[in-house]
Amino acid sequence: MRLRAVLFDMDGTLLDSAPDFIAICQAMRTERGLPAIDDRLIREQISGGARAMVACTFSMDPQAEQFEALRLEFLERYQTHCAVLTRPFDGIDQLLADIEQAKLIWGVVTNKPLRYAEPIMQQLGLAERSAILICPDHVTHSKPDPEPMILACAQLDLDPASVLFVGDDLRDIESGRAAGTRTAAVTYGYIHPNDNPRNWGADVVVDHPLELRAILDRALCSC
Repeated sequence: MRLRAVLFDMDGTLLDSAPDFIAICQAMRTERGLPAIDDRLIREQISGGARAMVACTFSMDPQAEQFEALRLEFLERYQTHCAVLTRPFDGIDQLLADIEQAKLIWGVVTNKPLRYAEPIMQQLGLAERSAILICPDHVTHSKPDPEPMILACAQLDLDPASVLFVGDDLRDIESGRAAGTRTAAVTYGYIHPNDNPRNWGADVVVDHPLELRAILDRALCSC
């Protein structure tokens, strides 16, 4: 079936949000008189969300008494600093332009709550270009459940087989496959050192966003 849409995960796939996360974590340490830690340690935990990043930042068990206060502080800071340093990954701007030129639909399906995802898309000038933004607020079950992908396809009135879902985490690939979409795993995102996107069962694996251009060309020619 001919490709009609490309849907992206947000953090680690479409956008490099790591600089904002890292800045917040390091600021929280500095304000407590603690030295900075290696940025890479925080970056490796981004796919695990606020809980994983805070646990890494303070080398703290999430069950510790003071952990929840730190997690909430992290989220409050991120609410007002979620798009200060966040930018599309290198090559994404050109890729989106190519997708639009080919008259394809593109959108975002993310596990990031709407209160963060929406202002980021707006501030980066992507909201008016994206056909859809699906967040946990819109579904009962987030990725790796197929529900977000099924909802996106339904709202776009597309057969899942005509959709390519691109992500940097196993849960993205599992969600897409279960929903019936084609899947692409990216290696440039927030991949834990012990993980390997080539083992996730994606239809294709790419090391750079522009590598998707050739895949899109082939998909556009398929029947």
